[in-house]
Parts: sequence; structure tokens; C-alpha cells
Amino acid sequence: MRTVTVLGATGSIGSSTLDVIESQSRSIQVEALVSGRDVSGLARAAVRVGARLAVIADEAKYQDLKDALAGSGIELAAGKGAVVEAAMRPVDWTMAAITGVAGLPASYAAARRGGTLALATKECVVSAGNIFMSAASDGGTRILPVDSEHNAIFQALSGAPIEDVEKITLTASGGPFRTWTAERLLEARLEDALKHPTWAMGSKITIDSATMMNKGLELIEAHHLFAMDESKIDILVHPQSIVHGLVTYRDGSVIAGLAPADMRVAISHALGYPRRIPAISRSLDLASIGNLTFEAPDTKRFPSLEIARQALKRGDGATTILNAANEIAVEAFINGQISFSEIAQIVVRALELVEGKGEMYAPKTIDEVWSLDRAGRVRASECLPKAAARSLIGGRVAI
Repeated sequence: MRTVTVLGATGSIGSSTLDVIESQSRSIQVEALVSGRDVSGLARAAVRVGARLAVIADEAKYQDLKDALAGSGIELAAGKGAVVEAAMRPVDWTMAAITGVAGLPASYAAARRGGTLALATKECVVSAGNIFMSAASDGGTRILPVDSEHNAIFQALSGAPIEDVEKITLTASGGPFRTWTAERLLEARLEDALKHPTWAMGSKITIDSATMMNKGLELIEAHHLFAMDESKIDILVHPQSIVHGLVTYRDGSVIAGLAPADMRVAISHALGYPRRIPAISRSLDLASIGNLTFEAPDTKRFPSLEIARQALKRGDGATTILNAANEIAVEAFINGQISFSEIAQIVVRALELVEGKGEMYAPKTIDEVWSLDRAGRVRASECLPKAAARSLIGGRVAI
């Protein structure tokens, strides 16, 4: 019997994780489920998988959760501290699926604790980088990537010596605007950006996919997960989202990871590792797909990818600022306060402001990461209309 905790249980990744857990219910005991504000979703999920503990991050929702789970015998807790405490409970396997840097405190606690950490929150590694990876190493924690691209790379590497690897390639669908002209992108609306052609995801990651910042964040994550120099990480646009990652070896061999566009495949791999568990997603039928196409990314129409690459080269906390500024800009776009094209502009300007004011440094502790994150949000907010700045400056993307 394996014990598991799911951080971010009511989001798209969390829901897919519960599907996989339910398929293995005879061998899994759910210790804790965590959600941000979705009381009804959390209550249904806790009852569905027989969780011992249900935690809602929003303390104001505690009574609602208590009412929803009355008579269930499930332990309850609320608040940010309770979320971290849930992550620290001793379990064999933890899914880290809290959206954005809001997931860092709990994910960091789980990384320090030990066991296996299935990592779906790329922003933890983007923001905290070496600090996060060192905590996992010191805690004896095995990190298994759940992003489909990094999971494909992990499987294709199969423990090969890093010196045998010439490069790794992450694929991108290209998002909903792949074929849009630069002129048309100036008129992109929120409803357009949320129409992802192959994946069903939350709004933040869907917008990141539309700008291609998501792939930039994944590039930074790959650098840390696989100890791979930035120059050895390529990006390739692949609209069918079937080939998720490739590893090119120095002998000319290329190993590719293929799977349906279904996060339950990567989750199943992480939950079963090092063994394989039966799939609950549809099988991959290449004959029915027919053609797989590939193209180079257009960094002129989608500058966020190159902005992220340059931040990784810069180091010294630039990726922390990048992530914080992007979260502010994306939220402002979702709220109708800026245009689509302004997202990348705000990120660039925030990086310039932090640099110009001497606030850029290489963080050595989690507290310093939070200070940098705050600086990135403040500087990004200075680029927004005043009303937007006031509403977003203290914010975190919801769990």
C-alpha cells in the first residue's frame, strides 16, 4: 500500500491524478488533498478517493468545507500554513500541481521531506532553481517530472550518462496562434487565447502556451531537472502534440517520447515508477493520425521564448523575476487590463527595471527567492494601469 498526497487536487492536473489514483485504489491510500478555494470540488474528491485529510488554502472557506464533509470522518484544515503542513506529512508519493509560484512553499516542503515528488509545477524550479533542487537532494527526494515534455525526456534518457547526450529537444504545440500573423496577434482576445488546439488546461498555463512563455519556462525547468546547459536544449514546434520530447545522443541516435495528448500518461508513469501501471487513457494510434509535422519556433511573433532563454543565460535571479512578472502580466490580460502583445513587453520591462534599480541578485535562500519574486511583481505592476497594479501587486495565482 502506497501513501500519496495531491497538492492542487481540484485543478486540471490534480483531477487527472485522481483519475489515475482511483484506477489503482487497491494499492493506494490517499493521505491528503489540497485545494485553493474550490470547496465543492475538494469535498467530492476527498470522498471519492477516501482521503484522510482535506485542506482548503482559503481560511474563509473552512466552514463551507466543514459543512460539505460533515459526517464523512475526513480530517479538515484550512490556511496556507495547513497547506504546508499537509505537504510535510510522511507519504511515499506527492503530486505537486499547484499553479504558479503559489505552489512553491508546499512543493519545497515536500522536496525537503523525502520520498517521491511528482513535479507538475514548473514555476517552483523556474523561481527557486538550484535552491529547490538542492533541497530535494538533501532530503533524499526523487523528483519525477510530470510535464509531458520533461517526462518524455526523462524516459528517453533512461539513466544515460549526461556526457553521451548531444542535446535534448522539447516540443511545443504552437498554441492557438501558431498560424496568426504578427498584425493579427495585435487583435488577439482572451477567448482566442484560451482555445488551445490540443490540450485542456487551466487558464494561466493556456495563456502561457499562447505566448509560448510556457515553453520558455519549460526550457528553464529542463536545465535544472537534467543538469543540461541552455545551449543543449532545443525547442521544436509540433502541432499534433504526439512527440513530446527527444534526446539526441553523440552517436547520432535520437530517442523520442511519444504519447497521446493526455496528462494521465505522464502521471501514470510517475505514480507507477519504476514499474508500469495499466493505462486509463486511449492508446496511441499513429495510423489514424497519419502525419507528424515539425517546424522551428518563430521568436519574432512569440518573443517570450527568447526572453526566457536570455533570463536563463543571465541567471542571478532573472528567472525568478521573469516568472513573477509573467504571472502579473498574464493575470492582467485575463482581467482585460492589457492586450495580448503587452504580456511579453511587461516581462521585459520588469526585468529591465529590476536590473536598473540594482535589485537583481542570485538568491541563496527561499526567503531571498520571495524577496525577488516581490520585486518582480512590484516592477511589473509599475508597467500596468494604476487600478490593475493595485489589484494584482499582492496577488498569487490561485491553487
